[in-house]
Amino acid sequence: MSGTTGTPAVTGTDGTDEAEGVDGMEGVDGMEGADGMEGAEGAARTGLVDGVDGVDGMGGMDGMDGVARAGRVDAMAADFTLPPELEAHEPPEARGTARDGVRLLVSDRDTGRVGHHAFADLPDLLGPGDLLVVNNSGTLPAAVRLDRLAVHFSTEREDGTWLVELRRRRKPEGAGPGRRAGVPGGSGASGASGGTGVPGGPGFDASGGGGDPGWAGESYRGGVAGEWLPLPGGATLRLLGRETPRLWRARLDREVTGYLRRHGVPIRYSYVDRDWPLADYQTVFGVRPGSAEMPSAGRPFTTALVTALVSRGVAIAPITLHTGVASPERDEPPFPERFEVPGSTARQVELTRASGGRVIAVGTTVVRALETAVAPDGRIRAASGWTSHLVTPETGVRAVDGLLTGLHEPRSSHLLMLSAIAGRALLSRSYAAALAEGYLWHEFGDVHLIAGGPVSRSQEVSKWGPEG
Repeated sequence: MSGTTGTPAVTGTDGTDEAEGVDGMEGVDGMEGADGMEGAEGAARTGLVDGVDGVDGMGGMDGMDGVARAGRVDAMAADFTLPPELEAHEPPEARGTARDGVRLLVSDRDTGRVGHHAFADLPDLLGPGDLLVVNNSGTLPAAVRLDRLAVHFSTEREDGTWLVELRRRRKPEGAGPGRRAGVPGGSGASGASGGTGVPGGPGFDASGGGGDPGWAGESYRGGVAGEWLPLPGGATLRLLGRETPRLWRARLDREVTGYLRRHGVPIRYSYVDRDWPLADYQTVFGVRPGSAEMPSAGRPFTTALVTALVSRGVAIAPITLHTGVASPERDEPPFPERFEVPGSTARQVELTRASGGRVIAVGTTVVRALETAVAPDGRIRAASGWTSHLVTPETGVRAVDGLLTGLHEPRSSHLLMLSAIAGRALLSRSYAAALAEGYLWHEFGDVHLIAGGPVSRSQEVSKWGPEG
């Protein structure tokens, strides 16, 4: 992809030159000439095979042999299953790869082509006049571990209370595929439940005093309003009432952010083998601490890569959206989260669009913030407060021309947003390629760029809205 305005041809597509059409395309047909992973067998393992509606003319995509014979691969299918071997269990640095050395899947909305790159190629895929909008929220060590429960601090409210989630602690009984059981998260030990000290540094006990770090298991459905929980360091957390079936409104008897710095660890789930230092959960843009979980689309950026982008004429502008806790076992729409779109960023978005550049959101959080800031006249205005905006193919998008994001789990509401931006057919074909080529999922995994040429405001809702 050369880097001027619009979306030029994607290099490295390995034989997708004949792909056409983005919106309204059904299924995948005629994909041939694979080598590497047995595509049909791999697609069958994912549970994505469904139907045989066709899109002709895609010959020779590496790793996709037999997918057409197996049937359609649909990223939005309810039975989309992610194979364990495609889960990223540790940061890329622990796999011997640089932060910006993860893989980059590129989906071109205008041509329908799917390409394969290294993330470090990004400056060559963008061009002068393009704008990357990034989330500058920093990640908190938001998990506090008790003996049998973990408290996940999610979202601070205006009155000083927090939304928290209680989850059962799970300890590995043995090493499964890609897992390593009983690996300590740091050196030293402390007697405090929940651990003390800087994660990964001297005195840090990733086990929370239990000798085994474990991970956050299923959501704990117990608890009653008025109940209090003793936390490490002599703190007390009082449950005030349920905000959602999963989240409690609660009050800690001291300032939360400072407490988490002393006693918290980054939230992690079962697919991550062990505890990692908080620095592994930060992005180069994360200067405003407040997110319970990392805005992970920004993780592969490095200072050197940012320098290369700016040197090429690509602009970068921040928004802030503090992410709350996700739910790894259920499909839930996002709950309200605090955000801010500064006036300077709103002006940069408008200037980019007026000059023919592309506005590329780095992460779904950025799309939510910018879409919330769209004024009735279709322009982006400075905005702040709370957003629960859900982007779907029915709502369409008006603020962005593309999205840089991770690969999302089955049944995730984020897939609705991706479908609104890419179209269901291109999204499904892209996920088929990611599965067949062995891309890695989750916060430490690979990245997906969906891009096309800028869209005039008069075309936005119709072009980016429901597929016909």
